[in-house]
Amino acid sequence: MKKIEKREELIQEYINFFKGNGHKEIPNMPLVPENDPTVLFTTAGMHPLVPFLLGARHPSGKRLVNCQRCIRTGDIDSVGDEFHLTFFEMLGNWSLGDYFKKEAIDYSFDFLTKVLQIPISMLAVTCFKGDKDAPKDTESAMIWKTLGIKDERISFMPKENNWWGPAGKTGPCGPDSEMFFYVGKGEPHGNALQNENDWSEIWNDVFMQYNQREDKTCFELKQKNVDTGMGVERVIAVLNGKKSVYDTNLFMPIIKKIEKISGKKYNWTERETRSMRIIADHAKASCMILAEKIVPSNVEHGYVLRRLIRMAVRHARLLGIEGNFLEDLAEEIFKIYPDYILLNKNKLFILDELAKEEERFESLLSHGIRYFEKISKNAGKIISGKDAFLLYQSYGFPIEMTRELASEKGFKINEQEYEQECKNHQELSRTASAGAFKSGLADNSKQTMKLHTATHMLNEALRRIVDPKISQKGSNITPERLRFDFNFDRKLADDELKKVEALVNEKIKEKLDVRKEEVTLEEARKRGAQAQFEGKYGEKVFLYSIGNFSVEVCSGPHVKNTFELGKFKIIKEESSAAGIRRIKAVLE
Repeated sequence: MKKIEKREELIQEYINFFKGNGHKEIPNMPLVPENDPTVLFTTAGMHPLVPFLLGARHPSGKRLVNCQRCIRTGDIDSVGDEFHLTFFEMLGNWSLGDYFKKEAIDYSFDFLTKVLQIPISMLAVTCFKGDKDAPKDTESAMIWKTLGIKDERISFMPKENNWWGPAGKTGPCGPDSEMFFYVGKGEPHGNALQNENDWSEIWNDVFMQYNQREDKTCFELKQKNVDTGMGVERVIAVLNGKKSVYDTNLFMPIIKKIEKISGKKYNWTERETRSMRIIADHAKASCMILAEKIVPSNVEHGYVLRRLIRMAVRHARLLGIEGNFLEDLAEEIFKIYPDYILLNKNKLFILDELAKEEERFESLLSHGIRYFEKISKNAGKIISGKDAFLLYQSYGFPIEMTRELASEKGFKINEQEYEQECKNHQELSRTASAGAFKSGLADNSKQTMKLHTATHMLNEALRRIVDPKISQKGSNITPERLRFDFNFDRKLADDELKKVEALVNEKIKEKLDVRKEEVTLEEARKRGAQAQFEGKYGEKVFLYSIGNFSVEVCSGPHVKNTFELGKFKIIKEESSAAGIRRIKAVLE
């Protein structure tokens, strides 16, 4: 078995293998998805590819490969075990209506056994068991058998195990076939169903042949796709004989720093080990989110960031760490990812925000803990939703922290009452804390397309009316409204907003054609296209021109003519973060 310790080496081996098999490398996309409110963060490599999985043509072709940085909070309560992480890097290869099951499985098998040199005896696989939505996947099982995987290493599992997607409430999905590596004692035996603790999942081939509606029913896609995912951290652990991703060089420098600051030893007790892992994970994820200029707040992305930092602080106090410590851990994180441009470019911003949030929470933590101890004495094993909300509102305790405190005492929280309190105070919705929203580009609805086009026009109008240096710093589109973030250091005057709105409506009335072209990135630059040119795009891109008014690099979708938009109206302008303003607008 090939021993690869450096993440950069594993990533390059993977990229080279698939490029050698006709795949084009596509760049890593931002952790905060653009124009897609189905999730708060990019949760998988396929997330930015949803329009292409639904049939749009990708400028790089039908075979793609990359390594995507991801944030997932769905399993946040499991962080601290051997393998669950909040931030991770996902290797992926895709077929957009090109090859399907046989080729995908062949590629996976060849990379594992020939490139990584993993013995077949150390591998097991699972396939979809079948249900009302899709039949049993005997086809994948037969392909694995022809490659030498024995019957006893193949197991069939239900949808909760062997079905992927959609990323939000709607979108591409389908059965998958997962690969496992033996991590048990003695000779490999059984499979991922019989003795699951002895087998660690390392790769997942998803056969995206369905699209899920909002009512959770599925229908067949005309274009059959392949989407695969292999976690860098897990594979590094496997190749180096580590029982946990935290025992690899992707985390040990951070954990050693925690040992030095706390005076405690990693792997000394179960509780201390878990706390060190949570701190290391949350510190790393926080740095990655901050790298994209998200700041701690009580809503959406900022709320996720805030709860990660505050959970890390709480576990640090359990280890006896006092005062600011996250800056020291961040320095180790920068060393682990020297190739991450944004992380190093925004280093001072990251360190400053970590320090400010630590200090902000420090004054509240001890008071909040005392209040929790007080209410728990009379709680009768149930913490009321009102008390849980008060801990959030008055002491800044994320619900996850209160839930963990309650669990340590064998208590539970009245979650329903807590949710109602959140709704009543309009501070935080359950949807935001789960990281999901109700619609997005996955639906490709007409209204979403209209608002997407309007966002381009708003961007250009701001540049012409307010400041030519303005550029997009984020956006979020639902069928009801658009939200556009841009760099500017003051509140816009009422007359500026009226002029911006008037210019957009003027261009709508001019019935400008919206034209799509496929050009090189260099050509897009020469033509003055608006885009974030920081390693985000491939060699070829789609360029959308709105008459002679606006030109931007974008993957779509858009309307054909501006007259389709109706009337544009700005409903709010506010601060989003330091130096970042936010406009919300609708089409009437």
